[in-house]
Amino acid sequence: MKRPTMADIARRAGVSKVAVSYALNGRPGVSEETRATVKAIAEELGWRPNNAARVLGGARARAFGLVVRRPARTLGVEPFFMEFVSGIESVLSARSYALMLQMVETHEQESAVHRRWWGEGRVDGVFLVDLHSADTRVRALEEMGLPAVVVGPPETSGSLPSVWSDDGESVREIVRYLVTLGHRHIARVAGPAELAHTAERDAVMLDVCREADLPRPAVVHTDYTGDEGARAARRLLIGPDRPTAMVFDNDIMAVAALSVAQELRLDVPGDLSIVAWDESPLTQVVRPALSAVSRDIPAYGAHAAEALLALVAGEHVADVREGYARLVPRGSTSPPRTG
Repeated sequence: MKRPTMADIARRAGVSKVAVSYALNGRPGVSEETRATVKAIAEELGWRPNNAARVLGGARARAFGLVVRRPARTLGVEPFFMEFVSGIESVLSARSYALMLQMVETHEQESAVHRRWWGEGRVDGVFLVDLHSADTRVRALEEMGLPAVVVGPPETSGSLPSVWSDDGESVREIVRYLVTLGHRHIARVAGPAELAHTAERDAVMLDVCREADLPRPAVVHTDYTGDEGARAARRLLIGPDRPTAMVFDNDIMAVAALSVAQELRLDVPGDLSIVAWDESPLTQVVRPALSAVSRDIPAYGAHAAEALLALVAGEHVADVREGYARLVPRGSTSPPRTG
């Protein structure tokens, strides 16, 4: 079916295309009666503005983009992204802005999506997530001039403003708490090694364990899924140096590890203490409830949206440092069993 045009509306309304343009774009030069007639015909025909034409005319898309390089199933099982998006939406919906979301497999595909969206005038700016330590996407966005806010540490964001949380401080709090309980053999099941926040957590965990004169912690990198988290936990728990405490980089893996501990007939927290990152309904409905680090993830998304709106409006936007995720102890952590 042929897409309806302004010419089609003009013929139906018996007016010129210029009058239709004025009516649909809220410009003076036509009567209110003509404006109402034109809008009613446009609605009846299902007319929508052409993005390319709008860009040439200097109009904004009133939409932001978020491209995520993760399996699509991640959004269905990991609460972080949905809470983050809800925070973005709480700000954008109030401004009548839309959020475009797309899943891809590579950074090259992500940059191609950004170029297409920007070239077609589909977005006014984008959010950049899951930063790598040396991230080619930052330079690509800088070169194409697409406004962007990085959700990650400022040392990875180049000239782009960032919204970030000090993950290192959270790691320090977790490890110091476990050491105070009496744990000496601590392991961590982490996300992908190439992510900048994973690398930061890795480095700080090594440092704080060294400061506490603990053995070097075992760190296993995964893809964040429950299956991988369970495999990593099982390998560590049946190994020769079984940890007495484990820290997981998301809630899904921590819940999976709780099942593995039960499978191996290990008591949680007597034989194994578990800490999850981030707190979610999942960490609270299992038994025992999981100790977890907690932060206001919707607020994190909202602040990113506010920063991008300001950037698109031409304002100077500085890096926004969020409060770090703080530990909430629950039933999954205790002093290790002796004897």
